[in-house]
Amino acid sequence: MANEEKLVRLATEHLDADEQIQLTMAGTYEVKMLGNDTVRAGVLIATDRRVVFYAKKLGGYELESFAYDRISSFEAGKSMMGGHITFFASGNRVHVKWIQPPTAAQAFAEVVRGKMHGVAAPVAAEPSTPVAPSDPIITQIQQLAGLRDAGAITDTEFETKKAELLARL
Repeated sequence: MANEEKLVRLATEHLDADEQIQLTMAGTYEVKMLGNDTVRAGVLIATDRRVVFYAKKLGGYELESFAYDRISSFEAGKSMMGGHITFFASGNRVHVKWIQPPTAAQAFAEVVRGKMHGVAAPVAAEPSTPVAPSDPIITQIQQLAGLRDAGAITDTEFETKKAELLARL
């Protein structure tokens, strides 16, 4: 996509000189502006140091940067409208949707998860030390995520309880 390539080129101007781009994808980022929910079309970039969202806007640009060590969870999925990614960084929820092709979201998630866990290269589909899905703590975290997604609990409540559960592992 020509627009994606242009946005990546413009975003590169804001990266460190020796920072390497690992993967890029175009999507629509949900943001709050003046207290209202809105969307911003742009590009999500995974570098060797961080995840960057870059979007052009009238008279300027919008750039958000998320260091891998500040990302607490990273989820990807797909729907009829395309792929989507949700992650939490420094207490903020980041949601990028309408990713085309939908499979790009999963590939991006694998790269980011590898970087979050200190892997130098993109990770394979199977982690080297998988956690058994039958683990009751993992199941509880998944249930909490469902409650959060349904709006039954806040992001802060989810993160607090998740940290308590992970401490038990």
